[in-house]
Amino acid sequence: MEFTGFPVAALDFYDDLEVDNTKSFWEAHKAVYADQVRAPMVALTDALAQEFGEAKVFRPYRDVRFAKDKTPYKTHQGAFVGAAPSTGWYVEVSAAGVRIGGGTYHAAGPELAAIREGIADDRTGKLLERILRDLERGGFDIAGDQLKTSPRGYAKDHPRIALLRHKSLLGMRSYGFEPYVHTAELLDRVRQDWRRLRPLVNWLAERIEG
Repeated sequence: MEFTGFPVAALDFYDDLEVDNTKSFWEAHKAVYADQVRAPMVALTDALAQEFGEAKVFRPYRDVRFAKDKTPYKTHQGAFVGAAPSTGWYVEVSAAGVRIGGGTYHAAGPELAAIREGIADDRTGKLLERILRDLERGGFDIAGDQLKTSPRGYAKDHPRIALLRHKSLLGMRSYGFEPYVHTAELLDRVRQDWRRLRPLVNWLAERIEG
């Protein structure tokens, strides 16, 4: 299947799902999900696979076993291409439109320690600062969960203490409802932005994988 954009019906589907997140709604509209949401996402990630790798297109069902929110379905469709554990490129469609990103969405234990060592090192830490500065200048938002205090073993006055507080680190961009999200042009936009995110993804992957 050739990628031609996400239909308006894909965004409308999630608008309606946010109002009626029930099995009865899903059963009545699962063909819309399959044809207007999942199929275009598969086509988009297939078109990017040769350059970035095979994507995991996430299942629509929420894991509610330990969640207070028991609504059964995710209100977005995401796909992820991994470059290292919890690290790679992301694309998502929802009622809010389309957004993309790249980086590490979760790090703990040895992986987080390795990232922090890379941030603390003058050479690799300054390189990361340049990468993030370039992304911000290019219109990306730098995001990620952060500690409220300094991580153990690092001084509060470290020149990169704000980065050292990160437990995840991502460059994100929202396309929202721009007309091109409904056309084949979106493929080129995602490809270009994933290329711009490659230095961040590579920096993180090199730390994590040693």
